Amino acid sequence: MASSTSSTLALSSSSTTLIDGKAPRHSATASPQCVTLPTLPPPLTQTQNRPSKTTAYCRKISRNVVALATGEAPAEVAATELPEITKTIQEAWDKLEDKYAVTSLAVAGVVALWGSTGMISAIDRLPLVPGVLELVGIGYSGWFAYRNLIFKPDREALIKKIKDAYNDIIGSS
Repeated sequence: MASSTSSTLALSSSSTTLIDGKAPRHSATASPQCVTLPTLPPPLTQTQNRPSKTTAYCRKISRNVVALATGEAPAEVAATELPEITKTIQEAWDKLEDKYAVTSLAVAGVVALWGSTGMISAIDRLPLVPGVLELVGIGYSGWFAYRNLIFKPDREALIKKIKDAYNDIIGSS
C-alpha cells in the first residue's frame, strides 16, 4: 500500500509532473512543496449584472404593496403622501420666528447624541462598570416595583402622578 501511494504522489515524466495525483500546474518549477491556486474568472461587467433593472423592478413591486395595503392606486399613494408631509413641515418652519435658534438647537442635539453614544461605548468597554451598572438597574427596578406597583394605594398614586405630568405637558383636556 505504501508503494502505491508514493508512486501516485510524485510521478515524473519528461514533460509533466503529477502532484497528489492531480493534473500538472503551469509553472516553471512544479514541486510538491509549491502549490498554486487556480485563477479566478474575470469580474462581471455592468451589462451582465443588470442591477438597475432589478432595483427598478423591486421599487415597482414595493409601490404595488403599499397600494394594496392602503387600497389605493400606486400613483395616488405617492402623489398624496409626499406633498402632505412636506406641506406640514413647510408650514411648521414658516411659523417659526427664530429659525437660527431652532437650527442651532437641532445641531446641538445631534452633537450631544453623538457625544453621549461615544461616552456610553467608552464606559461599556471598562472591565467592571457594565456589570455594576446592570446590578444597579436591576436593584432600582425592584425597588420601584416594591415602592409603587405592589400595593393598590401606591399604584393609584403613581397613576395620578403620571396623569398630572401628562396634563402639564400636553395641556388639560
